[in-house]
Amino acid sequence: MNAAEQQAFRNVTIVGAGVIGASWVALCLAHGLRVCVNDPREGVDAEVHDLVTRAAPAIRALGLPTTFAAGQLHFEADLERAVADAQVVQENGPERLDFKRGLWKRIEAAAGPSALLLSSSSALPATEQSREMQQPGRLLVGHPFNPPHIIPLVEVVPGLQTPPESVAAALAFYRALGKAPQVIRKEIGGFVANRLQAAIFRECVSLVAKGVVRIEELDAIVTQSVGLRWAVGGPFQSFHLGGGEGGLRSFVRQFGPGMEKRWQSMSDEVRFDEATVALLFEQADAAFGSASREALEARRDAAQIAILHALSGVDGGGHNGGGRQG
Repeated sequence: MNAAEQQAFRNVTIVGAGVIGASWVALCLAHGLRVCVNDPREGVDAEVHDLVTRAAPAIRALGLPTTFAAGQLHFEADLERAVADAQVVQENGPERLDFKRGLWKRIEAAAGPSALLLSSSSALPATEQSREMQQPGRLLVGHPFNPPHIIPLVEVVPGLQTPPESVAAALAFYRALGKAPQVIRKEIGGFVANRLQAAIFRECVSLVAKGVVRIEELDAIVTQSVGLRWAVGGPFQSFHLGGGEGGLRSFVRQFGPGMEKRWQSMSDEVRFDEATVALLFEQADAAFGSASREALEARRDAAQIAILHALSGVDGGGHNGGGRQG
């Protein structure tokens, strides 16, 4: 982050300091911003410091500093005082519409008129969250992919009344943090990335429940096939290349009928009923139960960073947005 960007976004308030909020804290501190944390839970300061410490190896691997100045991080339990001097507010509260509406009404009243107001919500559109605001167009969704201090994507989702200049400001903020923001052109519940995850996971659960494959086998299949493929080109580019010289047109002509049949075969209802969850939990315990959460997270983070570094060395990483972290 350059000096001009640090000046423009120097005071950031993180509202809600769970896993996502603390990850934002770690990333903002690494870029030299002053961070105020608002979360009324007892012991939240120790929890945030612990999560920032755990994020340090990943932050360091991305080429960012992991030490920050005295006074750069502080905690304020009173919401109004916490947002009073903020240039950016990144909210990470519970995914309850009534809660968020009341929260944003208070934040709008207390924050400065030029403060950038952003919600990390993974499903609730800004238009719905901002119903009780005097200027609902001030609010945008800035939905990160977990963990925000590593994964480049941030889905920027404007509300129906959000002006273009607010969208531009949100994009500038996330890019200054080394993220790869993508504007979602129409509000829809769950936005894009989580809808894709839900669709894919539906079929994952179905295949395991039918006994076609076990959890650990399915994960291996994904990471050794579509996971690698989509990290480089995404579904549409992958199928475009799969169509040969004719590109996506040839792919659809040749493989479209078979794909439509598979779509029809996926019409069975999939639910987290008692039998299904019992099977999933049993297999998950067998697949992952011998390792601690910390060990699994450390391996995940190291692997994701290695992939980002590898992609950044191919054509500058520009096709996937993962090349810039500073």
